[in-house]
Amino acid sequence: MFFHWSELLVLPAVLLAMYAQFKVKSTFHKYQNMPSLSGKTGAEVARSLLNGSRLQNVLVELSQGFMTDHYDPRAGVVRLSPEVYHGQSVAALGVAAHEVGHAVQHGVAYVPLLARNSIFPVANIASTLAMPMFIIGLLLKTPFLMAFGIIAFTGAVIFQLITLPVEFNASRRALALLSDNGYLIGSEKKAAKAVLGAAALTYLAATLVAFMELVKLVIMMAESREE
Repeated sequence: MFFHWSELLVLPAVLLAMYAQFKVKSTFHKYQNMPSLSGKTGAEVARSLLNGSRLQNVLVELSQGFMTDHYDPRAGVVRLSPEVYHGQSVAALGVAAHEVGHAVQHGVAYVPLLARNSIFPVANIASTLAMPMFIIGLLLKTPFLMAFGIIAFTGAVIFQLITLPVEFNASRRALALLSDNGYLIGSEKKAAKAVLGAAALTYLAATLVAFMELVKLVIMMAESREE
């Protein structure tokens, strides 16, 4: 019903996002079968790296579901999926260290992370309202509502853009922490980098999708005004 030719502009970004999801899962499964010579689990490595970073107050907890790993800055908790929490693979250690990287960012007041956390509530609400407001405005031929939807969606795009340096920096910190503390050696470093690189691609693809969706909305509004 709402198909517009500008959807074709978004399609390449959507295809990239689909590929990124496939890539991150396949790369994780590949290196999930590569045991780390350290013999440590993701939970043990996360705890050790946090302690070494003077973040003894940050907890390490088990979360449920596949690839649900994240750092909760409000609770001060690194939550790891079962595959990472109990896993002793290079993939598990890489993901665990990445989440520790976020905790370190929080601890040192890394500006992009603080900015992302501060705008998250607003960006979350804006992204929820953006499309409904735009579609209603389009159907009712109301420029104000369409403009509101575009402005709201712009906030979501900005959030995605800020997320990129946050995630890339966390991965760099993770690789440095694992290497400096002797948890990964030799080819294990390359494997962990591949896992984190695949994860980074998903964030890049999501940002591109959001940006192209914004372009689509602007084009649709411009054409609506010409009718």
